[in-house]
Amino acid sequence: MTNFSDFNFKAPIAKALEAEGYSTPTPIQAQSIPLVLEGHDLLGIAQTGTGKTAAFALPILDRLCRGETPRPKRGTRCLVLAPTRELASQIAASFEAYGKFLHLSVFTVFGGVSVNRQINRMQRGTDILVATPGRLLDLINQRALKLSDVEVLVLDEADQMLDMGFIHDLRKIVPLVPKERQTLFFSATMPSTIAELADQFLTEPKKVSVAPAATTAERVDQHAYFLKGGAKRRLLAHQLRDPEVDRVLVFTRTKHGADKVVKHLEQDKINAAAIHGNKSQGQRERALKAFRDGRTKVLVATDIAARGIDVPGVSHVINFDVPNVPEQYVHRIGRTARAGREGIAISYIAGDEQAYLRDIERTTGMPLDRQALPTGFEEEAETEVAHAPKPKGNSRRRGRGNPQNHGGGNKGRGKPNGRSGAHAAKGSEAKPVRSGPKANAPKRPRTRAKAPSAA
Repeated sequence: MTNFSDFNFKAPIAKALEAEGYSTPTPIQAQSIPLVLEGHDLLGIAQTGTGKTAAFALPILDRLCRGETPRPKRGTRCLVLAPTRELASQIAASFEAYGKFLHLSVFTVFGGVSVNRQINRMQRGTDILVATPGRLLDLINQRALKLSDVEVLVLDEADQMLDMGFIHDLRKIVPLVPKERQTLFFSATMPSTIAELADQFLTEPKKVSVAPAATTAERVDQHAYFLKGGAKRRLLAHQLRDPEVDRVLVFTRTKHGADKVVKHLEQDKINAAAIHGNKSQGQRERALKAFRDGRTKVLVATDIAARGIDVPGVSHVINFDVPNVPEQYVHRIGRTARAGREGIAISYIAGDEQAYLRDIERTTGMPLDRQALPTGFEEEAETEVAHAPKPKGNSRRRGRGNPQNHGGGNKGRGKPNGRSGAHAAKGSEAKPVRSGPKANAPKRPRTRAKAPSAA
């Protein structure tokens, strides 16, 4: 069996691993670290919660501390791109933990906070920069940052970056990085778009895949309740009162839906908080900290905001709204059963969501356990049909934007996702470009109702 000591990391890194209690690497770490240490480009595919961050952070720290390259002013030696603020902060925290006995600097840049502070900080440069693509381009356009000194480029959660419409930003960023570099892609799923992107950005990469694409965590018990949509709120409150339900992450499809669930839970005397793209960075950080500390039992989130939520001890994930993209279901339930623990995932299936359940089960190859509704909910039961029709206006093909699933943040400076210049419409959580067979169709009358934005 491989141990971290077998990698011969520099002594300060080995000391940090010991302090963190790390002894045996996870499969993605055991397979990836030697390849990264050897300098190969890498395409790593693994489920969320399997230790991808350490798989690239540890060998990068080892490389940087062995080199004698000075910290570049207005630049960085390592650039890590992440799709959301929370994930960027989580990655940076991991780098700081593993490198706490090294003299390497780590800095994050993302939307929702003062750009002037980030501009001033980047004047000194940094060894490791973790950034969301939108704010990174802001700094580059304002001549506050250059990428000519990057030795290692990392794209984490690459599939989510594509789903969020960051592909155009990536095509602008990568050419600014030296061709002579090491490039690492890490993703939870492997759609064809990721393979195409890897062909463009990676040079003779090694591939590591520790689980088939779109498989679910083995330690997660997955249940489904078929009920009328209007009964979801009452069932959620009923189940959250169960003492076995400890720390719960609830997923909704839209930002408005997340706020509505929190409001209803508070009316039912259940402490809950929401995290999504319309919340300020401070609000998001406070909600996440209260959830991590156990002061808030329930965190209600949208798919985009939930990336980077790495909280030990999440006992349950509840899909209040079933995702219309099967891969999102995989990401959601991966928030529980982390670090070898077991977990429970519960999905509320309304009549117009049954087709989404079929897609999920077909993609994962694993049927959800059908559960009878609790006593008192018998009249709210929904009959499962063998061939449920697709709900109108909600379905989308994988990799295509859907405003109901991935809507962007507010436009303009000073708002949570504020941007400047040509990128004013995008924040750290970008709004994907509409595409698909109806993209070029004639415009409908202005009276058409707008779909609610998500995230």
